[in-house]
Amino acid sequence: MNDGERIFYTVSEAAALLRVDPATIYRAIRENAFPALRLRSRYVVPVAAIAAMIEKASSTGTCVDVLAMARERRMEHDFRRLSSG
Repeated sequence: MNDGERIFYTVSEAAALLRVDPATIYRAIRENAFPALRLRSRYVVPVAAIAAMIEKASSTGTCVDVLAMARERRMEHDFRRLSSG
């Protein structure tokens, strides 16, 4: 699938990459403002999600607001839910 490359970061690893406290990542995950998978009581962050945020910030030259991204995801989800029935 990925030839041995990692596909997830722990929350601590993601926090270190982003130079924030892990509590900041956990809080954002609980607020649905940060991409993650929950495996029982543990969260992991997709490497692709971090890469996409970095790419967006680099290509646009603007600040990537993960809270705004979460609002957009929620609006899309609500729209799909309401329009499907």
